[in-house]
Parts: sequence; C-alpha cells; structure tokens
Amino acid sequence: MLIIPAIDLKDGQCVRLKQGVMEGATVFSDDPAAMAQHWLAQGARRLHLVDLNGAFAGKPKNEEAVRNIIDAVGLDVPVQLGGGIRDLETIERYLDIGVTYIIIGTAAVKVPGFLHEACDAFPGHIMVGLDAKGGKVAVDGWSKLTGHDVCDLAQRFEGYGVEAIIYTDIGRDGMLSGVNIPATVELARPLHVPVIASGGITNLDDVRALCDVQFEGITGAITGRAIYEGSLNFATAQNLADELMALKV
Repeated sequence: MLIIPAIDLKDGQCVRLKQGVMEGATVFSDDPAAMAQHWLAQGARRLHLVDLNGAFAGKPKNEEAVRNIIDAVGLDVPVQLGGGIRDLETIERYLDIGVTYIIIGTAAVKVPGFLHEACDAFPGHIMVGLDAKGGKVAVDGWSKLTGHDVCDLAQRFEGYGVEAIIYTDIGRDGMLSGVNIPATVELARPLHVPVIASGGITNLDDVRALCDVQFEGITGAITGRAIYEGSLNFATAQNLADELMALKV
C-alpha cells in the first residue's frame, strides 16, 4: 500500500481545497519543489501532482511548477500528474520532462476516444481519474455532476488499457472525514487494474482500513490536507502500511 502525498498547484503555490472549491484554497507553501523534496525526505515513493488552475481552464497552467518539482526530485521517484490535460501533445511534453504517469479526468468522460488514443500512444503511462459524488462522476474541476455511473465508467476505461484508476470521493476530499471504504471497494472489486483511493484520509485508522482491503485491488492512497495540517504523520503512515502488508504476506 503506497501512501502518496498530494501537491495541488494553484497559481504556482502548493494549496489544498475543500470539496474542490477554488475560492476556499488554503496555501501551504510558496515553493512546491521544496515541498516535494520534503515528502521524499519523509519516505515518499511516489508523488501526486494536480494542476488545479489547469483543471478549470482545460489546459496546463502550472507547467513551470511541475518542471521545478521534477528538477528537484529527479527521476528516481515516480510522479503522477493531472489537471487540464486534453491532448496528446501535452501528454508527450510532460512525459518528456520526466512525469511518469498522466492522469486524464474530465477529457476521459467527455471525449472517451481521447483516452483510448492516449492509452494506445503511451502504454503504461496513462491513468484515469474518476471523481464522484453519490456514485456519479463529476467533471470540469468537480463543478459539474454528470449522470455517468462511476463503476460503469471504470470498467469501460479498464478495457482501454489504463494503468490505474484514481478514485476520489468528492464529498470527503479535504474534509478529514475518513475514507469511503465501501464505495472504493465497490469500484475496485470487478476491476483488474489497480485502484488508488483519494479523498478523506484523516488518520492512521484510515490507513489500517485501506490495508485491510488491499486484496480487493486498492494499491495506494493519496493524502493531502491530513499530512499538511498534521492529523496524519506521513512517515508513520507509510511505515504502518508497510508493516501491515508484511504481516499479510
């Protein structure tokens, strides 16, 4: 079970949102690259980056910050990036500078053919981000709720060849209200690709709960506000996950 620190980028800063509301952003650092180095020093084995401005604008807006992070951490630690990625040229550019995985969200729902093309063009590098509330997928920076069932879309996109599915429970993201374990398991159970949970991680109890269901195909968990505000110590969380998984082997 990988515990993955989130670095959400808004106007070149590292911030966190509550339920995707841009106006309610809390700034945690003016230097995202230094924050990335901090999490690596704490034992992070992967980083999760989101271009929040890009998610709303539909095109990259924090590319300089992403480049700075890649330069700071090097190529030894995988970096996954989402937010405003809508064309193959942008994917290629980010992969060329050292991003390992590209997360396609809104475009996957609105233009499924694009996701299919991306998986064909860049096999092993494409993840899909499915953000949902009440089982229905949201798009455009969570500002619009669609009628698409999140489990149905996950199974369809698995067939396209995505590397993993990142599932975010919008209702819990940034709220420190606990992970929606039942919904995450329901999504992961019929799939063969890994599922990475996101949204709501609060403390070590959530880490234990996620480790308990790793056998369902949930291989990682993204955490943001909890590690920034201190309700979850990142290094302790990853060590606990490693210990629990060693006991299950």
